[in-house]
Amino acid sequence: MENVAVNELKEMFEKQLEYQWEVRATTAVQRIDKLAKLKDVLLRRLDDIVEAAISDFARPIDEAKHQVYAVTQSIDHIIAHLEEWMQPEEYASEEGSTAKAIYEPRGLVCIFGTWNAPLSVTVHPLTEAVAAGNCVVIKPSEFTPAYSQIIKDVLSEVFDEREVAVVLGEADVAAELLELPFNHFFFTGGEKVGKIIMQGAAKHLAAVTLELGGKSPAILDRHIDLSRTAQRLAYGKIMMGGQFCICPDYIFVPAEDVDAFVQSYEGVVQALLYEDGKIRTTERTQIVNEMHYNRLKNLLDDAMSKGATVLSGGTLNDELRLIEPTILGHVTDDMKIVQEEIFGPLTFLKPYTETAEVIRYIRQRPKPLALYIFSEDKEFQNRILANTSSGGVTINDIALHNIHPELPFGGINQSGLGHFHGQHGFKTFSHLRAVYTVEDTSQ
Repeated sequence: MENVAVNELKEMFEKQLEYQWEVRATTAVQRIDKLAKLKDVLLRRLDDIVEAAISDFARPIDEAKHQVYAVTQSIDHIIAHLEEWMQPEEYASEEGSTAKAIYEPRGLVCIFGTWNAPLSVTVHPLTEAVAAGNCVVIKPSEFTPAYSQIIKDVLSEVFDEREVAVVLGEADVAAELLELPFNHFFFTGGEKVGKIIMQGAAKHLAAVTLELGGKSPAILDRHIDLSRTAQRLAYGKIMMGGQFCICPDYIFVPAEDVDAFVQSYEGVVQALLYEDGKIRTTERTQIVNEMHYNRLKNLLDDAMSKGATVLSGGTLNDELRLIEPTILGHVTDDMKIVQEEIFGPLTFLKPYTETAEVIRYIRQRPKPLALYIFSEDKEFQNRILANTSSGGVTINDIALHNIHPELPFGGINQSGLGHFHGQHGFKTFSHLRAVYTVEDTSQ
């Protein structure tokens, strides 16, 4: 991967600094035209994007295509609503005056992407930044070189570099970008680097959006369809190899339902991943690299050495960096798997007898990015909602709050700051400017 030089970064920034005023003046129609062209190029380059996803982590074809379609659907939503979003907000005022708030662009935006869903964490927020009239620099992850290159190629075909630029390179390039006085930094990744981004932005008093992660729990009520629930949760560990920020991290199960749930979960995994009694090695997403594969193995080994047991799964393929969706039981708080975000196809069960135990456990820990409730009982659902906090919630499925085009997506405190998606993203990348006018009555 070609590393961009420091002087090139500064030159790129200076060009955008000057050009931002032309971009700011663009109309809804002009911005929509750019986004429509971006959609066309993404679909035309679909096979190249899929090839890049396969090259970087052997992602299944359908899964790789879904990443593209998720972004093109978000573009469709913006195109349908942008003119409405750009309208000023008018307020009542005293006679002889008017009061309104207008949406103006932040100016220069820097987007730092991560490796697990490159389009979703770079091009998706880009679409909303462009809709708001900003100039943008994107730094994709160095862990996915093929995908990062195709993102650069696609965006170079659509945008003038003075409006949207993509820079490739290692962590030192990201550090140099943090030295430049962007108006807004948007970062997707882990809490540790998120704090570095926030410290860097503070030097410029820049706005910050952090899409982080954390340990997202799934809570199973009594008297639910365990087979259906197991299907949703197991799929969450198969999809992307469990490498996505709102993947269910651990599962609360009524103590009397543990055996039945494990049996259902194991049945789902075998139905989806096994052929002739053996687990498939194709059409499965690899762990992205050796470092993350070894990190997951370490979580598993640490738990086992301290008394955890494998209730389901446990098959690893070191050569292909594949891990079967695995459930651990008998976990304790001194295990790394309980303390760290898993970000992979491992999970563990937390048997419970009273709902109060679940609420207390979640409250005592950092607020997660997502929380999942499986229950048909409205009282149970509302009790969990009223007594916990998380970035978002899906009830009786996983991740769907992230897919709905009009819902905000984002974390809270340790799981993130700010939102994007749809109008929420447009507002994130905009400054709401108050304008009060007193009419001239002298004539």
